[in-house]
Order: sequence, then C-alpha cells, then structure tokens
Amino acid sequence: MTERRPPRYEAIAVSDESTVVAEFVPEPISRDSGYQSEADLEMAFIRRLESQAYTHLPITTEADLIANLRRQLEALNAITFTDAEWERFFTTSVAGANDGLVEKTARLQEDHIQVLKRDDGTTKNIYLLDKQNIHNNRLQVINQYETDGRRQTRFDVTILVNGLPMVHVELKRRGVDIREAFNQINRYQRDSFWAGSGLFEYVQLFVISNGTLTKYYSNTVRDGHLAEQRNRRARQKTSNSFAFTSWWADATNRPITDLAGFTRTFFARHTLLNILTKYCVFDVDRKLLVMRPYQIVAAERILQRIGTSTNHKQLGTTAAGGYIWHTTGSGKTLTSFKAAQLARDLPGIDKVLFVVDRKDLDYQTMREYDRFEKGAANANTSTAVLQKQLEDPKARIIVTTIQKLSRFVAGNRRHPVYDQHVVVIFDECHRSQFGDMHADITRVFKRYHLFGFTGTPIFAANAGTGGDPRRRTTAQAFGDKLHTYTIVDAINDRNVLPFRIDYINTIRTQPGVRDKQVSAIDTERALLAPERIRQVVQYIREHFDQKTKRGASYRHHGKRLSGFNALFATASIDAAKRYYAEFVEQQRELPPNQRLKIGLIYSFAANEAEDDGLLSEEEFETEHLDQTSRDFLEQAIADYNATFATSFDTSADRFQNYYKDLSERLKTRQLDLAIVVNMFLTGFDATTLNTLWVDKPLRAHGLIQAYSRTNRILNSVKSYGNIVSFRNLEEETNDALALFGNKDAKGIVLLRPYAEYVAEYRQQVDALLARFPLGVPIEGETAQKDFIALFGSILRLRNILTAFDEFAGEEILTPRELQDFQSVYLNLHAEYRSAANADREAINDDIVFEIELIKQVEINVDYILLLVEQYVQTKGSGSDTEIRATISRAVSASPSLRNKKDLIEQFVDSISATASVDAEWKAFVANRRDQELAQIVADEGLNADATRTFVEQAFRDGAVPTGGTGITRILPPVSRFAKGNGHATRKQSALTKLTAFFERFFGLSGT
Repeated sequence: MTERRPPRYEAIAVSDESTVVAEFVPEPISRDSGYQSEADLEMAFIRRLESQAYTHLPITTEADLIANLRRQLEALNAITFTDAEWERFFTTSVAGANDGLVEKTARLQEDHIQVLKRDDGTTKNIYLLDKQNIHNNRLQVINQYETDGRRQTRFDVTILVNGLPMVHVELKRRGVDIREAFNQINRYQRDSFWAGSGLFEYVQLFVISNGTLTKYYSNTVRDGHLAEQRNRRARQKTSNSFAFTSWWADATNRPITDLAGFTRTFFARHTLLNILTKYCVFDVDRKLLVMRPYQIVAAERILQRIGTSTNHKQLGTTAAGGYIWHTTGSGKTLTSFKAAQLARDLPGIDKVLFVVDRKDLDYQTMREYDRFEKGAANANTSTAVLQKQLEDPKARIIVTTIQKLSRFVAGNRRHPVYDQHVVVIFDECHRSQFGDMHADITRVFKRYHLFGFTGTPIFAANAGTGGDPRRRTTAQAFGDKLHTYTIVDAINDRNVLPFRIDYINTIRTQPGVRDKQVSAIDTERALLAPERIRQVVQYIREHFDQKTKRGASYRHHGKRLSGFNALFATASIDAAKRYYAEFVEQQRELPPNQRLKIGLIYSFAANEAEDDGLLSEEEFETEHLDQTSRDFLEQAIADYNATFATSFDTSADRFQNYYKDLSERLKTRQLDLAIVVNMFLTGFDATTLNTLWVDKPLRAHGLIQAYSRTNRILNSVKSYGNIVSFRNLEEETNDALALFGNKDAKGIVLLRPYAEYVAEYRQQVDALLARFPLGVPIEGETAQKDFIALFGSILRLRNILTAFDEFAGEEILTPRELQDFQSVYLNLHAEYRSAANADREAINDDIVFEIELIKQVEINVDYILLLVEQYVQTKGSGSDTEIRATISRAVSASPSLRNKKDLIEQFVDSISATASVDAEWKAFVANRRDQELAQIVADEGLNADATRTFVEQAFRDGAVPTGGTGITRILPPVSRFAKGNGHATRKQSALTKLTAFFERFFGLSGT
C-alpha cells in the first residue's frame, strides 16, 4: 500500500517544553461565507494533520489495518516477523479472543511492552508504544474506515499510533449540536468497535467536533458512578454522560474550541503523544482518566520549578517550590500525585514525599494511591513503616500523612534522608501546614522542594491571626503561585456545578443593631432557642425530599437510588446536640421506613470558639470532650449502631472507624443526613450529596470549602449544589466569590433568580400546549424532533424549579398531562431507538432524550401492584375501567416499566377476583422468565445450565457482564481462530438478547 506523504510541514506554535500552549493566539476568523459540508470539514481536518507530519493512509478494511499494524510494529521494534510469529503475537498480545476494551486499555497503559516468542525459541520485547522517546512513535490518520458489527458502519477519522487506533474523531457539520457526534460514538461503542479483531477497542481518546466546538474525553468512564448512567448494557464501555467531556485550553484556561485551533494544539505531535503516554491514568476501578489541560500545566510547572531551582542552587528555600491554586472539585489529588510520579523520574531526585492529611489517606484515597504506586501508601499509625520506606533506596515515592512525618522528624533529630534531594508535595495545603509541623519538616530537610495544592489559598484578607506571622499565607509558606484554576473556570468548563442558595430568615435582630460582632453573643444565644431549633428541624423535614430530589431515580454503583443526601452544618457542639435531639423527637412517632437516617459526628477542637467562619482543622480527638458532650455522642453512635448493625463508640480507634463508616454511607447514600460542626466540611467528596443546610457563620475559604461539598457532578438530575442557609450569609458569599473567583463571579457561580427560570418555563409550556396538544398525533420527523427538544427543555427547567419553594402551584401542567406527555416522549424514544437498530445510518444521533429526568417521577412495581389490587377489589363495579386505564397510563409513562407492559397487562387479564396479588405476581413472573430464557437458549444454541448460572449472576450483580470468560462459556464450542467462525457476531447476538431479557425482568418480584 502506498503512503501519501505531505510535501511540506508547517511549524506548530507550541513549545517543545510544554504539553499545553502557554497562550493560544487564534488564527484570523475565516471570511469564507460558503456552506461547509461535513465531508469538507473532514478533509480540511486531515489536510491540517498532514501539515503537522501525520501520514494519511487510504485504509478502509480490517485486512489493510492489520497489515499496516504489522509494518508499524516491525519498524518501531527493528524486527521482521515471520508469518507464524505475527499470527502468534497478534492473537495473544494484540487481539486475544477474550480481550475487551478494559484489557486492551490496560495493555497500553500498564503493559505496553509485550514478549514475543520467536520461531527459534528465543524471546524479544515488542513495544506497542515507546513511552520514553515519544517521537519514535509514528502517527497516521485514516478516514471512512468500514466495519461490520451489528450492521455496517463507517467511521469518520481515526489516528493510528504505531498502527493501533488510539484516537477517534467524530465530526458533524457546523451548526449541528456536537452531542450528535457524542451519541454516534456511543453507538459505535455498542455496535461496532468490538467487531472483527476488535482493534478499535484500543481507542484511548475520543474527540467530537462540529468545526466550531470541539471536546475530548477518554474511552472509559471518568468515575465509577457514570456506569449508572447507561442502561446497564456494558459497564466496561464508554461514558454516556456528555457532562464529562472536556474542553482543551491554553495555560491561562482559555478554551480552544474551534477545530482548527484544537488541531494546532491538541494534535501537535508532542502534545498528543504526551497525553497518551504521560497524562492518562488507569485507576483502581479500571477506568481511564485523561487529564485536563489545567492539570497538565500544573504538573509541568512543578517539574520546571524543580529544574530551574536546582540549577540556581535554591534548594531548601521557598524559591525552590510554590503552590497550585486549583479550585475544590477540580481533581487536585490526581494532579498532585501525577506530579509526584513525574518528579520521581527526574534525574538527581532521591525521594518524593507525597503528604496528605490523616483522614484523606486513611479513609478516602488510600486505594488510589496504592494503585498509582504499589506499596507507596500505608495507613499504619506507627512511624516504623515510614522509616523503612525512607531508608529504602528503591522506595522513590512515599505517601504519608503530615502527622506521621512530623512524628518521624520529632523522633529522629538526625537522619541521612534529611541530606537527600527531596521533593515534598502537600495534597491539601491548608492552615495545618502553616504551623509547627510545617516548621519542623522544613527545618530538618536541607535539599528540598516544597509544593502545595489548594482549592482555597490563604491570602492576607483571609489569614488567621494566630501562629507564626512568617507563615500565615499560602505564598509565605510555599512560595510562588505556579498555576491558577478558579471556581469560575471550573463552572465555565462544567467540571463542577453552580450553587443555588436559599436564605431562610429565622431570627430578627433589634432595629439599629448593625455591628455583627457586638451582637454575636446575644444572637448565638437566640439562635439556640428551643422554638427556633424546632422550626428549623421542621423546615428541613418538610423540605428534605424536595431539596434532595427524592422523587428522582438513578443508578449508582450498581444500585437503584432515589434522590440525594445532605449535610447539616451547625455552629457548635452544643447546637449539633440540640438539633440531633430535636430530629429524634420529631421522628419518634414515625414508622422506621419514614424516618430520615441521621448521623451525628463531632470531635474536640481547641479553637472552636475562634472558628469565625473559617472552619477549624478536622481532628479525631474525643478524649478532651466534656463528659456531657461525649456521653451524648455515645448515645448518637448507639442509635447509628442500631440502624446499621455496627458496633462503634467514642474510643480512639472505634471513633475513627465510625468516621470511616459514616463517610462511606454518605458516599453510597445509605445515610440521609449527617449533622456536623466542622467535620466533612473540607476535603470530603460524595457525588450523591447535593444539599448543605447551614446554621453557622461561614466566610472566605471556610464558606467556599463548605459549599463545595455539594457541587460534584453526578448526572443530569443533579444540576446544581443546593445551599439552604438559616443565617444571612449573602454578603459573606459575595465576598468569598470575589476573593476566590473575581468580582463578577456571582453571576457564574450562582444560579439565576427564580423569576427568570419560571418565565422561561411558562413560555415553553405555552408553546408545548399550543403546538402539540394531547391526543393529536405528532406527524413527520421534523415535528417529532421539535417536540423532543421542547419537552426535554421543559424537563430540564422543571428539574431546577422543583427545588424552589415558590414553584409549588405554578407547574401549569397537571400530573396527568405531564404523564401523558411523558408517554408520547417515551414512545418516540422507543421508535427512534428501534429505527437506529434497524437502519444502516442511525437517525437518532441528532436527538438528545432526557430519560434520566423522566425518571424523577418514576413509577415502581409496588405502586402498580397496589393499583392491581384496587382493580381486583372493584372488578365489575364500573370503577375498575378507570383503574385499568390508570395502570396503563402509569406503565406507559415509566422508562423502566414500558418494556414490561405486556407482562403487566397479561397479568391483570389473568388474575382472579380471589387471588393474592403479590403471590400471583411472583409466580407469574417466575414462569414467564423461565419461558423466555428457554427460548433465548434455543434460538442461540446456548449451554442451558451455563446460561442459567450466567443470568443468575447478572441479577445478583445488577448488570450483564460483557467482559471476561462468562459469556464465552455459554456459547456453543467453536475454534476462535478459524476463519469465518462468526465468534464475535454470535457473542454479540447472545449478549444483546440476554441484556434485553435482563432489563425486562430485573427489579421485578421474584428475580
């Protein structure tokens, strides 16, 4: 095959030293007013890649792709494979029959050097990628590659690295929503990438563009919770949440959205190869995380500072270090640890100490640290393990806590490690690092670089008054600011959510009292009045379901959850106790299933009275609590033990385990509400947490830290972090946003006022009722797409408005109208999915269905069975007809029950007037399940016993496993390597039917 090489190369204006361009200067805006088709956009993109030293190949078939792969690997490794060697290497080290996307990603990220057994019995290392000398890798581009999966598919543009497809680009013409390209890639993942030898499962990065807007993302879900966004079809495939796509940007955080600029920068050879070889992380959950530009810049700025300060002999001073200001929720831990890994590999560096707070190492990221660097992290409270690591020359990177490191320093006045060339990185450089521990560490180490990461730096404006005046600010303690990514940047990029704040007035101060400090003591006394405590608890209980969206249903870590959970921040231990007691009292008469599950946690803080809204450091000290407070906490923990069958108390070790358990139950939404003083308000991440109830003073970094517990991205239902403040913190909020964002941050960080949302909602509902009256068919593809877009917009607005108290009574649509519109919406969804599965060219790539928002009013089986029971009791009375219609309407409006509609209707037809509904339903479902599974086994020629085991495991685990050997064991035996055996097609056919079977019966009684 002849390779077409470009005649000349254009210089790329990106420094070889930096992966991310320092400041992007866009090209002059084109004045070409002519229409640009998708094909024209594709060819312009390929021409630009050619000008950047990519080789364009006319490959459109798998045979040509494999032949090119062989040539590229031979060139990279200076070897010529015999045919037998290539067949052996390809089928075992490249395209094994049981390898899926995860296995192939692991091969590139962790095991890119494969061993070839040669015909003469010797072995040779074969590099799939050269990660040390990145420009030894060859970059090629192909387009319009054709493959047969479930149906014939033609891909847009694919970048080959050493012959392997590693970056796939999906293009849409200008003016088309780029989510269409995103949807199309999801279809490829489902229908095509696995086809043939599955080489397209080596794709690590996806790029989507319509010429004007361009984004990128990795091949697997960024966080495990995104598996819940899909239809449980394949947990190992790509994310189906557009929210987790990323903009590329320059070092000043200016997005580079146009495809031309994106190509000049992201697809610059050294940039793309650096991203693939250095700035992807395959995490402990087997998900591929691709770093964002600001994370890459931060890591490289640290490496540059290490190099320059070493050359200038500045070791042991603040000039040798610096700090990174990346806002809370922007992925600082990943950035800081990647910086630690890269620093470890620099010549002359003896050790990298990665220093975290005790709670973070013990309870939140221990698994991740150990995953990044096996054996680097240890949670042992003894310093013996740390000392062993410090004395082991092979232990180049060490994860430890600041408390343990401080104890080591105190117990070892002299130690050889103090004279070594050491990099010290603090994961969260809050005030605890400015005190005695920070001083001890910098006093004994002689040749160090000190770096800190923080989401909320300490400036002069928000510095405390205690401690060493030479270390009160972040800059004083760590040196220069090396990079900034503020909360405004993060919200603009949709990396975190904006906030919505309710101020609930619960106390009126006397007229004329202006000085908050003067009235603070009296105000605090009034704020603890029993009547106010009672009213606040009553308000929280009455509005809890509304604020935490308990009507919304979604999947998280394999479980179906309803709504989110919350923290309640109180001003003092006394206040926390009073609130907890009031919750217990108000819920006393309720049945257990109607009570909020509440946890209480606090610990001794020496400076609690001096907190002043800045949040004192989180400690685990219970010994110095006054006896009343400790006894109360014991009783609250006993309540917790009774709820969750645990055995914690306030003794040192068990209290820390209580903290750990409470943390996990918040993250998995087993706990509805945690009442805290300062604990969990800094550094704690739980994506299911969406609401912070506040009854304490907050300001500056304390306020931003506390608010930021609520704004982690999870799914389309969670569209903002909810703050409900029982104190007037508006001025403090605006001041904090100005300090950590800019003076205009309020308009970006906070949601728009209610009036703006409700006006837009009314306008769109009026349009819906006028254009698409119920009972009138929506005819024509254009009208159907208009309806889908309009109703989806209404669903998104309702999702925001339902958290506003004022929205009650302003819904316009009655519950029945909403249900009927949802049925129409879901009918169209089913039709478009069916058409996409039938046609060669999918017609639904340009439609975005908000199915997750529909699930907010999800109908469950229990509700349907309740209606069936009413139907049985009223059969023949006349009212049974209306109940039957209600059942049909409810099922049609439910995303999870629609594929069970025939089951439910047949059951209703079959049930007798004297039957026990629950018992009859279980027997009916079990019988139908056995019948339908037997039919699949017969149709596909599957092993019956193995299939039953496979299905039982799927129902137990909550998903059909698509990887591994499970599916292979149920297929009829066939030689996987025989030509034309159809193994992949038969495997996918069986998976498709079993997945549909699983989705039909999962969640029904008896399964």
